[in-house]
Amino acid sequence: MGAVTPLGNSVRDTWLRLTQGKSGIGPITLFDASRFPTRIAGEVKGFSFEKWLERNPPLACAGRSTFFALQAAAEAYKDARLEPLAVNPNRFGIYFGAGDSGIDFAPFVKTMVASFTKDPLVVVDKAQYLRHAVENMSALRELENQPFMTVTHLTRLFDIRGPVSNCLTACAASSQAIGEAFEWIRRGDADVMMAGGSHSMIYPMGVAGFSLLTALSKRNGEPEKASRPFDKKRDGFVIAEGSGVVILEDLEHALRRKAPIHGEVVGYGSTADAYRLTDMDPEGKGAARAMEIAMEKACVGPQNVDYINAHGTSTSVNDSLETLVIKKVMGDYAFKIPVSSTKSMLGHMIAAAGGVEAIICLMAMRDSIIPPTINYEEPDPDCDLDYVPNAARRTQVGLALSNSFGFGGQNICLALRRYDAQ
Repeated sequence: MGAVTPLGNSVRDTWLRLTQGKSGIGPITLFDASRFPTRIAGEVKGFSFEKWLERNPPLACAGRSTFFALQAAAEAYKDARLEPLAVNPNRFGIYFGAGDSGIDFAPFVKTMVASFTKDPLVVVDKAQYLRHAVENMSALRELENQPFMTVTHLTRLFDIRGPVSNCLTACAASSQAIGEAFEWIRRGDADVMMAGGSHSMIYPMGVAGFSLLTALSKRNGEPEKASRPFDKKRDGFVIAEGSGVVILEDLEHALRRKAPIHGEVVGYGSTADAYRLTDMDPEGKGAARAMEIAMEKACVGPQNVDYINAHGTSTSVNDSLETLVIKKVMGDYAFKIPVSSTKSMLGHMIAAAGGVEAIICLMAMRDSIIPPTINYEEPDPDCDLDYVPNAARRTQVGLALSNSFGFGGQNICLALRRYDAQ
């Protein structure tokens, strides 16, 4: 397992602060957001880009999300005790949910402004645009904006020569990557898979887009209290950045090389709402079916689930609908199962969110600690489950579900189980 988050540049640091109920949200420093309606985010702090650039000059034009992916992947690779001779590179694959880090904004804007015309029917002179683009913009930087470049760097640096894919299914991306990697191993396409995701949308167009959708919290004066999933006074999510990476492996292959085993992926459900771009299906049918599929594949019922890591974005619609979905799937057991949203502390890392949250579920199993939903102050009648409010809880976790519900109605549920050698 490997992670880079607003709470730390490793799994250990992130987990320690999560269990302490710390928030990684603060004022935006990556650009001047003073005139934006939302001026807060979950930025990664204290990250050493220089360390990677010294060893890998080809990364000179890479975006933030690529560096976060490399750091998280390196931690996961080391944690799995993978060595070049421990795995056949032709049987080592990658399924990733790599998002962008934003366009090279200043040169792009400079190019656009220089290309405007006074003709309202033309607006932009294409010839002028191309001329100024050659002068102001970098071909390599433009190439690095493409999400597939993150995967390209990962395959090169970790000698991954097996099956490769990248999905960008919004907020469900890295959970879907883990689920699909699980299926690739099950059907025999690979022995080992690197899976997870990375994203960094804290740039002017990213924040502007979500602001126009009225999806972001405007609680600028209290950044640490802005993400408040399931609380009655929630007013939107807090955008964040980071990466979460896991190494998945066929069990027999792992046992032969005496690899450390943190847990098992035992179920994966994937559905689409086929409803609307920014809204979930009002009855939560797609999300409910994703949870049901994951549980069916895991051969478990509601009575077997010890913890649900909720998508829990802190938006009015998501939190009330996710609560409805959990009650629909779990029945009376819904009120007995601890549910928490770690986005209350991390913010929403978009494509990277599910990968980090799967790791959180594994850590909860290891340490028998469920991280809290912080900033839960005023109950919402529509959100009436056990959200582990404000303080971590010590309890055994044998099986956990991790929900990821993305824009466009893309629903993923992962079922994760504690490994029992017996």
